[in-house]
Amino acid sequence: MIHNTRRFTGAVLTLALLSGLSLPALAQSANDIDFGDDTSEWANDGECDDPRFEGAGMASELIEEDLLRDATDCRTAFEAGEITLRAETSDAAAEAEPAAREEDAEIDFGDDTSEWANDGECDDPRFSGASMATTLEDIDIGKDATDCRTAYEAGEITFIGEDATASATSEDIDFGDDSGDWSNDQECDDPRFAGPGMAPEYRNDEPGLDATDCRNAFEDGNIWLSDGTSVPADNAPGSSTAWLNALANRIDFGDDSGDWPRDGECDDPDFVGPGAVTDPYDGNRLGDATDCRAAFIAGTVTLRSLDGAAAAGGFDYGNDSSQWSNDGQCDDMRFTGPGMAKKLSSDDIRADATDCRTLEEVGEVSIREVYDPAYIAGAPYDSSHIDFGDDSSSYSDDGQCDDPRFEGPGTAYTLLESDRMADASDCKAAFEAGTIMLRDGES
Repeated sequence: MIHNTRRFTGAVLTLALLSGLSLPALAQSANDIDFGDDTSEWANDGECDDPRFEGAGMASELIEEDLLRDATDCRTAFEAGEITLRAETSDAAAEAEPAAREEDAEIDFGDDTSEWANDGECDDPRFSGASMATTLEDIDIGKDATDCRTAYEAGEITFIGEDATASATSEDIDFGDDSGDWSNDQECDDPRFAGPGMAPEYRNDEPGLDATDCRNAFEDGNIWLSDGTSVPADNAPGSSTAWLNALANRIDFGDDSGDWPRDGECDDPDFVGPGAVTDPYDGNRLGDATDCRAAFIAGTVTLRSLDGAAAAGGFDYGNDSSQWSNDGQCDDMRFTGPGMAKKLSSDDIRADATDCRTLEEVGEVSIREVYDPAYIAGAPYDSSHIDFGDDSSSYSDDGQCDDPRFEGPGTAYTLLESDRMADASDCKAAFEAGTIMLRDGES
């Protein structure tokens, strides 16, 4: 598994255990500190990216992944007096050590039967910290012993317990009532939730005022608690299904009154792609809703371009729910250009609308072509120049492209180098449908 770019959460205990220091921060000299190595993506850029430190020489955005991985920059800034260790880092370490030693004897790390055992990352969701894999599943509880024990003993992860792995169900949630102004409109307006089943703008200031809409969307898997619990695997923030679901909610697919409803092919002439029939006719316009909606969410059809215009609804900029919204930089990885933030997270897709729209208008960012409705509407595309390989990946034929040579909403959430040229059918279909493109430098 690979690490996803994540914002620094400021977890004091994690930082404390990583530092291994017991002297007050101000008393430390550079020789007392383990600065780590230069394996960060942002090493040697003149800013310290290690979130154990603070001060004028720090990068503006910090992530846990850079702990102990920007040694040269941080040592240079520390020796120049531009940064210091966070005071709570060393103080918390001294307080946490006895508890950590007592807890260590109580942890059953299990065995190494996980598919992801011995890959250098802990995949057991009972733990949390910088050395955790991004994607965690309950099936790996107690199945990645060596990785997790090594990271735990190095102070890179902490044990959060069995209960933390449980996901919320609808029975665990108090949805409230329907006293809100926007109840029963088929969109959830409760700000406690997130997902494609949410209203474009949260119009209720208080939680618990849109019970029916939110319960239905939650049980359908179209929303989840915004703290990240209960997220369906195919609706994880940033996944292709979530993104296409959000677009589908804005399209009028009509009904199933056409000549060929529910036959597994989209017969509506307003759609094109490998999931659409090759000879549609006008009589089936808005008459094959179930098939066309399913194909749209699967990424096998897109709206046909009308006189070169973008697909209906245009580009969905989203909202300003990102932690980094309105900071003058675009944090949505669907864009590219000099106005982009230095570090991007999939959590910020469709969540920094004002910054990205403003910067696009002045030419500082542009929409990555593969996310542009006009590009998607131009499908199908010729793929004859690409060697897609074979279907030897364990994730082949799942409707998502797992080959790391590609990018776009049609790719899987987690991409592994071992799947390079090993998911041919999925990637070929997604490329022709316009939902993926080759990354720069790939062929």
